[in-house]
Amino acid sequence: MLLPKIAALSLNVSDPIGLAAFYCDILGMQRIGNAGLRAVGYGGEDARLEFAASADATPYRADSNDRYWKIAITLPDLDCAYRQLCARGIEVSAPNQFRDIAYMSHLADPEGNTIELIQHTFGGNTLTRRGDDALPLGGGARLGLITLRTDDPDAEFRTCRDELGMRYLSRQDVPDFDFCLYFLAFTEETSPLPDVNAVENRVWLWQRPYTVLEFQHRKQGDIVHRSSGQKGAAAVMIENPDGRQTVLR
Repeated sequence: MLLPKIAALSLNVSDPIGLAAFYCDILGMQRIGNAGLRAVGYGGEDARLEFAASADATPYRADSNDRYWKIAITLPDLDCAYRQLCARGIEVSAPNQFRDIAYMSHLADPEGNTIELIQHTFGGNTLTRRGDDALPLGGGARLGLITLRTDDPDAEFRTCRDELGMRYLSRQDVPDFDFCLYFLAFTEETSPLPDVNAVENRVWLWQRPYTVLEFQHRKQGDIVHRSSGQKGAAAVMIENPDGRQTVLR
């Protein structure tokens, strides 16, 4: 059965062509389709990025209450990717095993958008594949997650699970940081264990070839939706099998 898919994340930026070059030259994406230099991706089942020129003269500044948070690129060998980025002069945090969630690091693109790098397996565990220094980020990268923030997870479930038909794959509570993460995707796959809280499901999640939608439920503070045309994320685009598009903001 054909399913809808998370097809694209649209970002309002100052320099679409220059930003596309960063994602291709540094992170190994490819220019895609009719949008030419303004759309990039890894060319698989995962979503693409679309860059639109914004007339907003104010530089983008990420805020912890913004509706949009980040993308996460999932890959086999984070240490290999980290060495490559450092060699290219890119400022990136050292890989770190964050709780029982993921082996990860962070960087920002030239316009200040946050990028998370997540290894397929936990730090110190067997890799799904050793990175190849000749390939961008060691090879095997995918746009694994698009992360939105919410102060009403029940509303997100009504929209994404009940109306759009996404499958609920994982719940990851981080009480000492006062947030909880929820992961949904268009898929017929089921998690290895039926309990969405199971830690064992997490490395499975980081190995999916399609893009997963992550919601960070912030338990303190209201979520801010940026106005149309402002710098930052504009929309998550969902493509339906009949050609219709659904927009999540």
